[in-house]
Amino acid sequence: MTQHAATITIDPAPAPWRRTGSKRRMKQRAVTSPEQARRLEALVGLIACHRDRNAFIELFQHFAPRLKAFMMRGGADPETAEEIAQEAMITVWNKAEQFDPSRAALSTWIFTIARNKRIDMLRRQVRPEIDALDLPGGDDVPPPDARLELTQASADLRGSIALLPPEQRQVLQLAFFEDKSHGVISVELGLPLGTVKSRIRLALARLRGMVEGHQP
Repeated sequence: MTQHAATITIDPAPAPWRRTGSKRRMKQRAVTSPEQARRLEALVGLIACHRDRNAFIELFQHFAPRLKAFMMRGGADPETAEEIAQEAMITVWNKAEQFDPSRAALSTWIFTIARNKRIDMLRRQVRPEIDALDLPGGDDVPPPDARLELTQASADLRGSIALLPPEQRQVLQLAFFEDKSHGVISVELGLPLGTVKSRIRLALARLRGMVEGHQP
């Protein structure tokens, strides 16, 4: 399949995994017939070759609730499970041309993507936090005068963030304070992924200028 460097923004749809129903009906819906499996593989082909949005929406509606349920069975909370499902499906859109039915079933490929997203998220959670502006720090507890300087720097940073344009402040809040991926922000705000990344870069550049302007 020919590779395309493209991204997609989809409007948030009513999440099918929130619908109520018996466990028996849920189990029945989880069964994929050979005909349906071929249909789903064909959808991936349409995405890879033609960037077909309707095909992606149909694929999303099929797999997203299953991915969320799979993550919740693995111990993720509902919000985290939904985020992983969305990120995995965005990866499917961006890398649909990499799917090879001779190597793995489509469901195996997609669930592996989701599992890897979960592993990456867990790794990020156990790493020490790094300030977005690369402010100096260390493992040792700073002396009182240094703590005062850090407190002032934090106050200056919060004030600088408040001065950002609303659209830049919004993406910065989602990315660094709510720890959401660029792909998830793209879906939530209905913006192209490139626009989200551009706004974050502009916001960080402006913040650096503000912080440096406050330095003696």
